[in-house]
Amino acid sequence: MPFITEELWTGLGDRADYPLITAKWPAPAAARDAEASADIDWLIRLVSELRTAKAELGLPPGARLTAHFPASLKGRTDKLAAQLDRLARLEAIRFDPAPAGASAQLVVEGETITVPLEGVIDIAAERDRLTKALAAATKERDGLAGRLNNPSFVERAKPEAVEKARADHAAKEAEASRLTAALARLG
Repeated sequence: MPFITEELWTGLGDRADYPLITAKWPAPAAARDAEASADIDWLIRLVSELRTAKAELGLPPGARLTAHFPASLKGRTDKLAAQLDRLARLEAIRFDPAPAGASAQLVVEGETITVPLEGVIDIAAERDRLTKALAAATKERDGLAGRLNNPSFVERAKPEAVEKARADHAAKEAEASRLTAALARLG
């Protein structure tokens, strides 16, 4: 019903010589704010790192944690306080040194944010769980690497089986890296 749209267009303003069908698209006048864009990129990275750490440590996504930020990030965290509360689910943001003990170390744009884990999780049990999972992933990864390094397997097996073994090897390698990072976060 383009004739109705055209009639509404001319009726909403003085546009008798300016039909909608030949009108130019409106051009936005606003410029992109580089500082705001950098703040949002930082927030996305921080929330991603924090959610990854929670998942690796078996914490529920809604768990509210305390984070110790470097003093250099005070201005940025003050600006983004509402977003940090909503997206990162931080109970408190502090700028003092983190207490000694097990903690998750999140590195975002070269700055280290520390999330203490004492009292949040059973550190010894989590370390044992991660160590066992890392040993299993490493064993499977090494077994797949041995199979892939065997020329007889690569030459005689179906191409689909070789590709599946390569994909499984890459997945186990990534899992081992993730578990190693999780163990490092525990300190």
